[in-house]
Amino acid sequence: MKTIVQKIKVPFEYPVHFTHGLFSSGNSLLAETLNPDRKSAVKALMIVDDGIVSANPDILHAIEHWFEQHTEQITLIRAPIIVAGGENAKNGWSNVLEIMRCAALCHLDRHSYIIAMGGGAVLDMAGFAAALIHRGVRLVRLPSTVLAQNDAGIGVKNGMNEGGAKNFIGSFAPPLAVINDFELLKSLPQRDWISGTAEAFKVALIADLEFFEWLCANADRVPARDQQTMEKLVYTTAKLHLNHIATSGDPFETGSARPLDFGHWAGHRLELISNFSISHGEGVAIGIALDCAYAMLQKFITATDFERVVRALKKCNLPVYSEFLERMGTDGEPSVFQGLEQFREHLGGELCVTLPRPIGDKFEVHQMNMRTLKEALHIVQSL
Repeated sequence: MKTIVQKIKVPFEYPVHFTHGLFSSGNSLLAETLNPDRKSAVKALMIVDDGIVSANPDILHAIEHWFEQHTEQITLIRAPIIVAGGENAKNGWSNVLEIMRCAALCHLDRHSYIIAMGGGAVLDMAGFAAALIHRGVRLVRLPSTVLAQNDAGIGVKNGMNEGGAKNFIGSFAPPLAVINDFELLKSLPQRDWISGTAEAFKVALIADLEFFEWLCANADRVPARDQQTMEKLVYTTAKLHLNHIATSGDPFETGSARPLDFGHWAGHRLELISNFSISHGEGVAIGIALDCAYAMLQKFITATDFERVVRALKKCNLPVYSEFLERMGTDGEPSVFQGLEQFREHLGGELCVTLPRPIGDKFEVHQMNMRTLKEALHIVQSL
């Protein structure tokens, strides 16, 4: 027997732009991104989150007018496909199949573009569809929420929910580019404006003490909708996330260690058992509180640090508790604890939970002491 070992290196590079008024008449960033050499017009199919349309009634007209001004560089092959936003965007195959059908009818090729504009769930779903068409059509993401701009919309993952599990089906497919338009954040409902900041706390607690200190000092500016504070929060969080993707040595998550999922084992489970009445950001905030309580009991962080975390989350109007934490499973244990087993399965068989030790740094544990975890749950309930 003979063996040929083939080793392939494929470098990935994509920009994450930050701008204001992407579809204003004087902003040519999207055109320069899709057709920088100003060659013959490229074809594009656009998917838009209906939440953007509801919050910005003139947005479709602005998009249409912008493309009319740039016909020499980009051809919008049909009116934008409007899809329902939120977690339902990625529940089931209907949206994915609709995008694939339109791409076929409009003769999209591998040099065409899919432009996805919306929250994280819409971007996940549209990115998954783009990865399937011709084994990968070029994707440009236009995140519209805090959570999407600082985390969900800037990475290399796409996916949809199936089999009762979040992101059970998906792909690793880096986008061609990401463009964060800060103007889109101004029309967000208060709940969405706040919930996305949970990812800032997540990455600060495990990677950047200075950023955590800044969050503690400025948390009360978030519910007051201070735009400058939010723009700095989004930019810094995105930068930390992108740095991890670039330097972790495992951008496609082939191993078990996933530091950026700190707080997520409980957060994902709370989303599911609440039938998504708890949003992703809210679930992560509660998961952070629970994991930090556990870290305190294990003496990985101090009681003072735990109190600072909780105080900052509350100042930001993020939840640290939900009644769904008290829902019991068929095994007589809190249902949220089943998130650990689902997390273990998702990681490939070995549990690997990231915890702060101390704040601003991280380490992984491969088992959780259930008695201590129950005590941590009682602490969170008392909050």
